[in-house]
Order: sequence, then C-alpha cells, then structure tokens
Amino acid sequence: MEKWKIDRINELARKKKTVGLTEAEMQEQAVLRREYIDGFKENLASILENTVIQQPDGTKTPLKKKKPN
Repeated sequence: MEKWKIDRINELARKKKTVGLTEAEMQEQAVLRREYIDGFKENLASILENTVIQQPDGTKTPLKKKKPN
C-alpha cells in the first residue's frame, strides 16, 4: 500500500476523533481500511507459506494449514 494512503487513513482517524467525518469521508475511510487489511492478510499468508520448522534432528518441515474443527 502506498504511503499516501496510510497517511490518509491516519488523517481521517484523527479527524473522526475531533470534528467527525462526512458520509463521503466515512466511505473513503472504509475503502482504505479494507485495502490495508487485505494487503496485510496477503502479506502474512505469503510469509507463512515460506516458513519452515526445523526439528531437533535437523529436518525442516513446512507449515501446514490447520484443519477446521
């Protein structure tokens, strides 16, 4: 995500705490937050896909997705 978008998210958060947001600003904030969260999740998934666990005997095994209950 571009730095200016993160700056805009922070600017809108500060404005919300002080004077409040217009309807258009609330929608913009929601869109920017969703983009930020989606990017964060994508980055985290990428990191976890490339993570391995090294056992005491030296073997390495990749992480596996946990089965839902």
